[in-house]
Amino acid sequence: MKAAVLHTFDESLTSDEFVRYENVPDPKISRPTDVIVRIGGAGVCRTDLHIVEGIWRSKVDVKLPYIMGHENAGWIEAVGPAVEGFRVGEPVICHPLVTSGHCLACRRGDDMHATDSSFPGINANGGYAEYLLTGTRALIKLPKTLAPKDVAPYTDAGLTAYRAAKKASRHLLPGQFAVVLGAGGLGHIGIQVLAALCAAEIIVVDRSEQSLELAKTCGAHHLVKADGHEVEAVLAKTNGRGAEAVIDFVGEGDAVARGLAMTGNGGFYYVVGYGGKIDIPTIDMITTEKTIVGNLVGTYAELVELMALADRGLVNLHTREYSLRDANDALHDLHAGRIHGRAVLIP
Repeated sequence: MKAAVLHTFDESLTSDEFVRYENVPDPKISRPTDVIVRIGGAGVCRTDLHIVEGIWRSKVDVKLPYIMGHENAGWIEAVGPAVEGFRVGEPVICHPLVTSGHCLACRRGDDMHATDSSFPGINANGGYAEYLLTGTRALIKLPKTLAPKDVAPYTDAGLTAYRAAKKASRHLLPGQFAVVLGAGGLGHIGIQVLAALCAAEIIVVDRSEQSLELAKTCGAHHLVKADGHEVEAVLAKTNGRGAEAVIDFVGEGDAVARGLAMTGNGGFYYVVGYGGKIDIPTIDMITTEKTIVGNLVGTYAELVELMALADRGLVNLHTREYSLRDANDALHDLHAGRIHGRAVLIP
């Protein structure tokens, strides 16, 4: 099969070629619960750029060359002998983690903390290819309203944004405020989820006018340009008290300090983006009673919930399509900030 393969790390992200489009062996079924999916769309994520940089080397044991791509959807191509309930040719979306279902975390539905798992595109070959090896527990059938190429980024970008926004929505009331930092690939989904799940007013902060315009179409009530005065602007819109929830999809540079400054007393700061550091005096944590919440990608059940919202048209992805052979163009455009929404590779 054809695949876009990572052969070397590039810490500076200056190479013209991050991945190489080439022939590789087809994946094979080796376990009874294995499933091979013919890829209809593979999302391009900023995590993929971090993988190219080598940031994930300290977190996972990856041996190059290997295939990135952890946001995948397509059609069932082949199934192992123990697979039930799925037929060849059915359209599916893949939860990013392949778990055995045997450990306690699996049985609790806490997929991301499973002790027996693989993560295609992170620590195993992923979906920057014509075919993907996954497992039956990762599959969700797609309704007729949703095509694989249009929903693939939901499996990480959408699911991560959904998890954070769902947590926030549980305590947000009418008359309160939620701030979304970053209206890009994850942020524009998080805005829609907040609008679907709660009645709080949504304030979106971003440096890009184009991203702010996208945020407006996604349900944002207030738009704030990140120009160095965004904290003051948010405080003005919240009558000086700050927001009850801040969801930080940036997580690096000065976004962390500014996000915490926008969070009101007793409020919640949800960390989604990464790369920066949280530095706050303990006395400030005590006197303000702020809560800092980390967020991984969501669970299988939460992906089912997100597909229900998408099926009803309450959440829509803004995507830009690339051919699989043009994976380097997609990665470079993402790195340069030329993608507003999500990029999707199509074999």
